Amino acid sequence: MSAQTGSAAQASRAQPVRYGSMSRSRRWALRWSYFFLVLFAAFFLLPPFYMLITSLKTSAEISAATNPWWVFSPTLENYIELLTTDQYLVFFRNSALVSLIVVTLTMVISVPAAFALSRMKFWGSATLATGVFLTYLVPETLLFIPLFKIFAEVRNLTGIELINNWWVLLILYPTLTVPFCTWIMIGYFASIPKELDEAALIDGATWMQTLTKIFIPVALPGLIAATIFAFTVSWAQFLYPLAFTTSTDQLVLPVGIVTTLIKGDVFNWGQIMTGALLGAAPPLVIYAFLMDYYIAGLTAGATKG
Repeated sequence: MSAQTGSAAQASRAQPVRYGSMSRSRRWALRWSYFFLVLFAAFFLLPPFYMLITSLKTSAEISAATNPWWVFSPTLENYIELLTTDQYLVFFRNSALVSLIVVTLTMVISVPAAFALSRMKFWGSATLATGVFLTYLVPETLLFIPLFKIFAEVRNLTGIELINNWWVLLILYPTLTVPFCTWIMIGYFASIPKELDEAALIDGATWMQTLTKIFIPVALPGLIAATIFAFTVSWAQFLYPLAFTTSTDQLVLPVGIVTTLIKGDVFNWGQIMTGALLGAAPPLVIYAFLMDYYIAGLTAGATKG
């Protein structure tokens, strides 16, 4: 009895030490986590912060040999001049139109395609689903030359000029957005229990009714994730509009800022930084309000239930 009592007392005395060591290790883990979080935040937030500082400077202060991280004479001249310029507003309008239309086209194509590939099993559906995603992995730098040749051939055969029109981007951007959004939605639809669509089919619902009344409401986070991705790609795309549009009134925002605010070896850094900040505002606002849905959609689509 005394031996058992002694061993129990030793165990009770040893237990707080073990818990104490676990607590210390947890504190160190938290310290390292916060250290790397601060390092990560500083690394990614310093460039936008520097852009903001530069956008508030005059050209004379930017070129002066002063502290680049401080604004001695802050001004909104760059913002006023850029926002009152018809050219910049045309760039912004073109980007908004292209992005909204491309997002609509992408979702109209990718959602039914993903539903068919994930639920309506047919011969070669798995191979086709993999092929859809592999097309997204092809670099766009390898595609714009063949596309340029195709558009030139279309002009020769039909007389329709596709190059140097902003609406040609409505044909080009879905080649980037549709494959990846389809892949996201395939994973998300596959994670939905099969009992839902089986019950709907037993009740007499068609496949289209099953998609619109059951799968789309359930898959709303995945739809939002795919929509945000399509909008981000459409808004920030640079290579395709640079290669296929040249006239000033046909340019979108990323290309318009570079081509109009850089003249030869003269860089208007104040307005360049201002235009970049204003151009980054719409995606930033969307991510700020829909980030939870975006993460939920990506994580849910990454697993198959």
